[in-house]
Amino acid sequence: MKDKNDLLNDPLIKSFSENGITVLKKRYLAKDEKGEIIETISGMFKRVSKNISEADLNYGKTKKDIDKITEEFYEEMSSLRFLPNSPTLMNAGRPLQQLSACFVLPIEDSMESIFETIKNTALIHQSGGGTGFSFSNLRPKNDTVHSTKGVSSGPVSFMQVFNSATEAIKQGGTRRGANMGILRIDHPDILDFISSKKDTSKLNNFNISVAITEDFMGRVIKNEDYPLINPRNNEIVKHLNAKEVFDLIVEMAWSSGEPGIIFIDRINKLNPIPKAGKIEATNPCGEQPLVAYESCNLGSINLRKFIKGDENKKGKFNYKEALKRLNEKPEVILPYYLDIIDFEALKKTVRTAVHFLDNVIDKNHYPIEKIKQMTLSNRKIGLGIMGYADTLIKLGIPYNSDLALKVAEKIMGFIDKESKLKSEELGMIRGSFPNFKGSVWKEKGYKAMRNGTTTTIAPTGTISIIAGASSGIEPLFALAYERHVLDNQTLIETDKNFKNILEDLGVYSNELIDFVVKNGNLGHSYKDLPPNLLNPETYEYLSRIFITSHDITPKWHVMLQAAFQKYTDNAVSKTVNFPNSAKKEDIKEVYLLAYNLNLKGITVYRDGSREQVLTTGPSVNGKYRCPVCGSPVQEPIDIKSIVPIVENKSAVDNNAGKEKKEGEKRIEPRKRPDIIHGVTIKTITGCGPLYVTINYDENGRPFEIFNSIGKSGGCAQSQTESTGRMVSLALRSGIDTEEIINQLKGIRCNIPHGFGDNIIYSCADAIGKALEKSLLENGSLKISHKNLQSSHTDTYKIQGRGACPMCGGSNLKHAEGCTVCLDCGYSDCG
Repeated sequence: MKDKNDLLNDPLIKSFSENGITVLKKRYLAKDEKGEIIETISGMFKRVSKNISEADLNYGKTKKDIDKITEEFYEEMSSLRFLPNSPTLMNAGRPLQQLSACFVLPIEDSMESIFETIKNTALIHQSGGGTGFSFSNLRPKNDTVHSTKGVSSGPVSFMQVFNSATEAIKQGGTRRGANMGILRIDHPDILDFISSKKDTSKLNNFNISVAITEDFMGRVIKNEDYPLINPRNNEIVKHLNAKEVFDLIVEMAWSSGEPGIIFIDRINKLNPIPKAGKIEATNPCGEQPLVAYESCNLGSINLRKFIKGDENKKGKFNYKEALKRLNEKPEVILPYYLDIIDFEALKKTVRTAVHFLDNVIDKNHYPIEKIKQMTLSNRKIGLGIMGYADTLIKLGIPYNSDLALKVAEKIMGFIDKESKLKSEELGMIRGSFPNFKGSVWKEKGYKAMRNGTTTTIAPTGTISIIAGASSGIEPLFALAYERHVLDNQTLIETDKNFKNILEDLGVYSNELIDFVVKNGNLGHSYKDLPPNLLNPETYEYLSRIFITSHDITPKWHVMLQAAFQKYTDNAVSKTVNFPNSAKKEDIKEVYLLAYNLNLKGITVYRDGSREQVLTTGPSVNGKYRCPVCGSPVQEPIDIKSIVPIVENKSAVDNNAGKEKKEGEKRIEPRKRPDIIHGVTIKTITGCGPLYVTINYDENGRPFEIFNSIGKSGGCAQSQTESTGRMVSLALRSGIDTEEIINQLKGIRCNIPHGFGDNIIYSCADAIGKALEKSLLENGSLKISHKNLQSSHTDTYKIQGRGACPMCGGSNLKHAEGCTVCLDCGYSDCG
């Protein structure tokens, strides 16, 4: 960009939030070799529109026609009525030209197949896509391998190989690869698979789901045993009780949010193209079932853009009338609300979006030839929505209501119908997808069909931030929250719908927003509010309409997902949120409800269930941990194996590589006792919250420290961990604590945090100041250890959802099967 102010002068920039602009600059706008931005937001949309419209040249369109189509595509995207999946925005019209977000690759039971798939996975991740796999064809662990006379290591072991490969590949400079790992419920290694993410430090590049069969669910209900079948020879190897296995799935999902569930028989029964092959896996977030070597192109319509005038405009909105309408029967009042939705405008956008996504298939540069062949055979597209919560709020409809379910069915039914009509029209002009004969569309009487599927409700984690819309079909995550930005400021972000209606009603106040930030909502009753902020009637309306994911009982999450699934070809990406206090039985009820409501899959997340755990000893609940870094290990680790301890004067010097001379002095780090006590100090740094655990010896002196920040394997975490190891070694070796503090304090980096005396210059500075604080407070420190046994130690849990791997912030939300940072817009699923 010749003029760096071009981006600011772009007339489109006024349509985007600060967060949206941040996301665009970091991940979407083209950059030069130096990393400088070289296009505007409107330039990005023009690049994409021009590139995708050129596919029409293959179907007899003229240059003049292409200019018109380019303008149509540009208008839909720049108005934020429709956005394609992230790889299309990033790569269309640029050298990479890989436009698909999701792929499924096969894994057969041979070393050649496994490592061929790893190679193909690397190519896909490098180009910006995510991958799904079924490991169900791999023989179980300890099964015979005739070619080597050895035994198999099993699916879970090979998942670790895929996970490591993914970690090593940076996706196009924008995000790390995402994977879905699936195993059939009747595989002999299913118990290991279900528990494979119990250790949250492993398989961090995988979502995992169990492929559940109709037979299994029937046996769960009847409390019967079911067979485990070796895929190598299809022989039954043993039986398990179905209910007990189902309960294990529930327990693991309760404790860590995984595994999810896909109903694999149902997916295949409803597969509109059975001729294309059996479906065994989905993309990373579960909403797109695909056959082997198939990819899919996704896009989302921003529903909030299709309201005929805003009822909440100043001078027009009457909340008393709105409350009366909410007391009407849904079927009676439904026409009133549907009349507010601009279905004519929605129809135009749906038809343009289908045209756009079909063109993407032709313009795509496929990373593997087999993927190109399979994708062109079925030409699947997945048109979905975002901004559903915004739409309900604008209409004045509670998310958790029968009325919301009926509106969902009407809207998605309309989108599905119009997308099919447009695909039929394209099929008549361009030809049907090759597997049309034998598909359900042929049987249902369509004369032609360009696309094997047309609708999917996918995660919109990042594109919804760009569009300024609520994510997918999820409820609001928060009405107001603190957002931490890199220039050391804490900003209060208020949902725009919430702020607008408060201002229209004349009740907006900083005191009310502060209350919402602290409580997460408007409270459980009017009595929770500070006095004189709202009158009772206003409170009643606002509290019914402005509800967040944790205010909604899980059954409503499932029922809304089912309402959308009824009119969606593929599947629906959604997370059923639970409070931390939820019981395992609550998870079980949701899984059974999902099955009974004909869902294709379900994902749950209990708030705080993926907390990291810092330990101050070698064993936690029978699971051993490294005494230096706290990482889980299979066996107890003697401190000697990490820190060389000299037992006599002739011991080997690891640094010199030869024996010590007689009489030469050497510092000998103290041995670690079996039981040790400590505290955890939280400090906010420029990289996010840092947790420093300081353990004390029997005399009350600092003995060792553990540090935790950000994502496991991330740069910030590795740096703070290495600092902790060296400080611990120094402390055990007798180095004066004050000297260590002096060395650490004052070290600076380019993202300090705070002001004046409270400034934190770097993570090292924060560690030094935490040590200093512990010395100052140690004289009055009181630690209570009830029922402490020598085989266990205390643990300190970090509350919250971890730290963003991009900005280090702690404002992470789990929705649509993925994680999104509210501070910088990072999403692990695009």
